[in-house]
Amino acid sequence: MPPTSAGDRVRRLRVANIWLDALTEAEVIGRVREGWATGCGGSITTVNIDVARAVAGDAGLAELVARGTLVVADGMPLIWASRVAGEVLPERVAGSSLVFSLSEAAAADRRTIFVLGGEAGVPESAAAALAAQYEGLQIAGTDSPPFGFDQTAEGVQQAVAAVVAAAPDLVFVGLGFPKQERLIEYLRPALPSAWFVACGGGIAMAAGVFRRASPITQRLGLEWAHRLALEPRRLARRYLRDDVPFALGLIARSGTRRIKRRRAESAGQNRETR
Repeated sequence: MPPTSAGDRVRRLRVANIWLDALTEAEVIGRVREGWATGCGGSITTVNIDVARAVAGDAGLAELVARGTLVVADGMPLIWASRVAGEVLPERVAGSSLVFSLSEAAAADRRTIFVLGGEAGVPESAAAALAAQYEGLQIAGTDSPPFGFDQTAEGVQQAVAAVVAAAPDLVFVGLGFPKQERLIEYLRPALPSAWFVACGGGIAMAAGVFRRASPITQRLGLEWAHRLALEPRRLARRYLRDDVPFALGLIARSGTRRIKRRRAESAGQNRETR
């Protein structure tokens, strides 16, 4: 059975061994705003192919992902796999897009945001850019934890304390998987009415460190190629050796499962008509 999702009204679909919420980006934003209005916080976990590949071989990471209040597909191969399997996720919901759309919602609702993650100066640049773009957006604070902070209890406590002291309504956490999801689990009990977004490289994109792919490139599922062109040394091995084969295998396995399901349904119908 799928883990309980926010509000029980969300339909979760299984892609590989990950349960993903069948939500559009607009619906995700609506749920966050509804939470603000009722004082109910939560977390948003964005699953791309990197995350899906890591989760496929680690039950503990799968459980970590499943504990997100909302778990959305941040990768077109996941959308394609759901379509091949016959259970369609409505659209990709990217962490890099949520940084902007949720900031716009926060500005409209007079809510505060905290930007956590990235190299020194990056969260500050991202916060300034978002505040300039969305009139009325209130910045509660920013923080760039030092490399390796999560290796000690003291480092984690300092990162948590910085956010808790600011008491924001919305926190963008861009530390990479699974570091950001684990830190969010420390933060949620301390700020139960806040929302936390595991946004990966979304903070760097908001700061202008990386150019976002064009909307057409995103719709075609080629944003990985855009990122590869920007950072070939860092990403070539991961994308070409690991992610592309995994994505192709995921889609193929989804098709196989659909065929098996249809055969089982057909066999069941034949038995009933005898």
